[in-house]
Amino acid sequence: MLFGKRNRRRKEPRERRLPDLPWRRIALWTLAPFAVAAGLYALGLALDQPVRVIAVEGPFQRVSAVQVEKAVTASVQGGFLSVNLERVRLAVQAIPWVDHASVQRRWPAGLKVVVEEQVAAARWGDSGLLNVRGELFMTDARHVPPELPRLDGPAGSEPEVANRYLAVQGRLVEAGLRLSAVRLDERGAWELDLANGVSVRLGRRQLDERLDRFLEAAVPLVTERATDIQYVDLRYTNGFAVGWKTGTIVAHSAGRRGANDA
Repeated sequence: MLFGKRNRRRKEPRERRLPDLPWRRIALWTLAPFAVAAGLYALGLALDQPVRVIAVEGPFQRVSAVQVEKAVTASVQGGFLSVNLERVRLAVQAIPWVDHASVQRRWPAGLKVVVEEQVAAARWGDSGLLNVRGELFMTDARHVPPELPRLDGPAGSEPEVANRYLAVQGRLVEAGLRLSAVRLDERGAWELDLANGVSVRLGRRQLDERLDRFLEAAVPLVTERATDIQYVDLRYTNGFAVGWKTGTIVAHSAGRRGANDA
């Protein structure tokens, strides 16, 4: 057994080698995204040409296409692809009488702008204008259409006054009357002006009930004697009072005026 151990050949240690890897393929996969990105960037630069054409559409009455083009030109930064469409839209909507605008790219180097104008539904004070949503969109209008109803109230009360006008106007039209003005004072009291020159004082409370009372009891008198009546005062618990242009005040019920509602 000793002899066998002495003559046993020693195994030579095997040489360690790194596995063969497809280095060329790895390099291609690694560099490919960068090549694609570089290509897209170059393509973007080639396509991002300056905006040369501005097409403006809309039923223009108060706004001109020239105004829109100037606003677009002043707000464009970058080229056809990099231009900020939201920035351009906001610049167009800042033009007086513009209610809404949409901006789209038009290939290969243009922009399409569609404009919707404000629709004036009522006057606000002496020179303000409200749109159909009761929003004050102009405070110093040079031309105020005289046929529009006039609404007045404290700053910030425009939607409330506009909603009151809409609620009352429909009911008065059914009664054969037309509303020309609505006022809300600093204390919260409401007053209406009819187109026939008669004022209706509703006060601060029970507005719907008082309007009902006016329509049910006072309308016949107002219709017949409008030229002689200065105002109708509904600020009573029951009934109403009529202020004649002669200076006489006549109560048409035995009711008393509501407390703290002068």
